[in-house]
Amino acid sequence: MEEFLHILEHVLGHSLSDTLYLVPFLFVTYLAMEWLEHKTGAQTQEAIRHAGAAGPVVGALLGVVPQCGFSAMSATLYAGRVVTLGTLFAVFLSTSDEMLPIFLAEQVPLPTILSIMGAKVIIGMVMGFIVDAVLRLARRDRQSLRIHELCEQDQCGCSHDCGTCEENPELAYEHTDDCCASCTHEHHAHDHSHDSTWKGIVLSALKHTVQVMVFIFVITFALDWVLEVVGEDALGDIMAANPAFSVFASALVGLIPNCAASVVIADLYIEGVLGAGAMLAGLLVSAGVGLLVLVRANRHWKQNVAIIAALYATGVLWGLAANALGVVF
Repeated sequence: MEEFLHILEHVLGHSLSDTLYLVPFLFVTYLAMEWLEHKTGAQTQEAIRHAGAAGPVVGALLGVVPQCGFSAMSATLYAGRVVTLGTLFAVFLSTSDEMLPIFLAEQVPLPTILSIMGAKVIIGMVMGFIVDAVLRLARRDRQSLRIHELCEQDQCGCSHDCGTCEENPELAYEHTDDCCASCTHEHHAHDHSHDSTWKGIVLSALKHTVQVMVFIFVITFALDWVLEVVGEDALGDIMAANPAFSVFASALVGLIPNCAASVVIADLYIEGVLGAGAMLAGLLVSAGVGLLVLVRANRHWKQNVAIIAALYATGVLWGLAANALGVVF
């Protein structure tokens, strides 16, 4: 019992100090990201919509911006068939979610951060073009807009003077005051209000900081406990002996539609528990709440299952390839 209390005291103190140390870094980072999201969200949506055949390029570049808001937005646009499946893949694969704030707070070298983000962008572009090319060959790339289905699903009553969404699907994205637009905004899955004032931005940043701080504390506590009991060297040896297993497991964790997934993966990589391949596999599929929005907005559940399975397979394949090539970030 005395040994248990000694370990608990040591782990608890270490976890608290590590977590509190990160708070100012997290808050400043989230403050900048919230401002970016609130001030440029509409322009980002328009850029993705009008990207055309270059959708995977635009999607990958915008998706790498921290926060999962862009993945949620792209899922809504895909559900309405405004963007292609390749563009959706590009955004999902490049989405950074909570990776960047954690890396910055832990003072990971900038070249390492940029190389990881660059790898995600390139992989997102490549896979996005491949997906669109396959669909074109299968003659399944041309689908009519389904924005009216989103309106009907949320029962927003899109029958204003402007006409219904079905009659005028473009109105759902071109007239922000139209009720149809409110359907798409609802799918933009942030649970905070879209208050673009500085007060709203600061409150949103504080909320994200507290949420992630709790995640970091829980994860750090669990990891420190395991390392204390098992031993860091022993755990590292297990992971090193089973690099393929760690890739599959990390990609599975990355599919959790919550920012906790990217927090866990980033922390384990920083601690040296996960290698580059496993880290890459997990972060590639970590699209945050984008997957939840896809499942809710897209009525075709078999299609959703196929997309998620393909996303998981993509993360695993690139993670295994990184291990085989001995990639080091």
